[in-house]
Amino acid sequence: MALVNKVLTQANQTIFTSTPTGNQEGHAVTCMIICNTSVLDAVVSIYAVPSSQSGNNDATTQIVNALPVPAGETVSLDQEKIVLGSGDAVTAQSDQNSRLTFTLSYIPV
Repeated sequence: MALVNKVLTQANQTIFTSTPTGNQEGHAVTCMIICNTSVLDAVVSIYAVPSSQSGNNDATTQIVNALPVPAGETVSLDQEKIVLGSGDAVTAQSDQNSRLTFTLSYIPV
């Protein structure tokens, strides 16, 4: 299992892109954790972007829409797994700069 950590901004940014090696076909996202390290509330939107739609962060790729994350709270998204093929990506953005940290856990498949 591996981890990726990012501090979110108002600009949509890539959290993780699947780049399989050897006999791998991709990666499974096992958990996403969003932590509000601020004393003020923030909102997060998350996208699962297929390689065929690279850079297309809109309603067709959105998996979380404007989820409120209260000040000092943490949200864990770990009930469902997302399997990413080669070049598929998870991207995210916040409504505020530097209030949210995003941790993504993944395994090769």
